[in-house]
Amino acid sequence: MNWDETRPGELEVQLPDRMDARLIFIGRIRTPFVSRDQCPRQGKTDGPVCRIEIDPLWHPALKGLEHYARVEVLYWMHQARRDLLQQSPRSDRATSGTFALRSPVRPNPIATSLCTLVGIEHGVLLVRGLDCVDGTPLLDVKPDRCSYSPPAPPNPEEWRGETGEGEQP
Repeated sequence: MNWDETRPGELEVQLPDRMDARLIFIGRIRTPFVSRDQCPRQGKTDGPVCRIEIDPLWHPALKGLEHYARVEVLYWMHQARRDLLQQSPRSDRATSGTFALRSPVRPNPIATSLCTLVGIEHGVLLVRGLDCVDGTPLLDVKPDRCSYSPPAPPNPEEWRGETGEGEQP
């Protein structure tokens, strides 16, 4: 597939010349997906075990992460376009604004995946649930939840009364 091709209904923009932030890539992600066409649309908890190779400078920052079952992985989708305001996903061809989609094509191609932490070996996280190409730059890793995180919102069944009515908190 030609990932740079603009589909009918899509709207491009000329990108600004300025750079507002400076990011530090802290490692690389190793997956079995060698092209964007091979990547799953969303990572799956039963997907292949992938390796998140943390640069040695950041190894001490992993202390305590082994206590968590899931981690949030933030990464830079380095092969994605950044110039579309509206997109027509190939799955349905309906045009939507970029911010209404989970597409990798965005002004700042930052992705996040909640992954199952399988293990940690010498500065390498072993996880399931990624959806990116091999060699993707790593931005950050966080525990899914920690003791001082705000609680997750309740499931709809928890806030609805027995009649199925009620207001969402």
